[in-house]
Amino acid sequence: QVHLVESGGGLVQAGESLRLSCAASGRISSINNMGWYRQAPGKQRELVAGITRGGSTNYADSVKGRFTISRDNTKKTVYLQMNSLKPEDTAVYYCNADIFTAWASRGTYWGQGTQVTVSS
Repeated sequence: QVHLVESGGGLVQAGESLRLSCAASGRISSINNMGWYRQAPGKQRELVAGITRGGSTNYADSVKGRFTISRDNTKKTVYLQMNSLKPEDTAVYYCNADIFTAWASRGTYWGQGTQVTVSS
């Protein structure tokens, strides 16, 4: 089985920073694209940032210049550094990965989610 486990969420004040981590484990052959999504109450899940295996990145307009996505392929981990947080960043954050497993299958996997709450 393959698992994605997130960590690093919490409660912060506006203007502060948080760093999310998401580690993949299991019988993994390789990981292609990885990303972070978020879902606020009453809203649809949206892409926050994505990163390819080679390190190319893309961001939602709402987080450009404040958030940075990175990954460590040797640790099978993706990170999201979130600076200058705003109350509107409050959401459950999910990591996502396109994974090739050791038994030659491919699938999209999701973490369990981590809550980020930004107070004003």
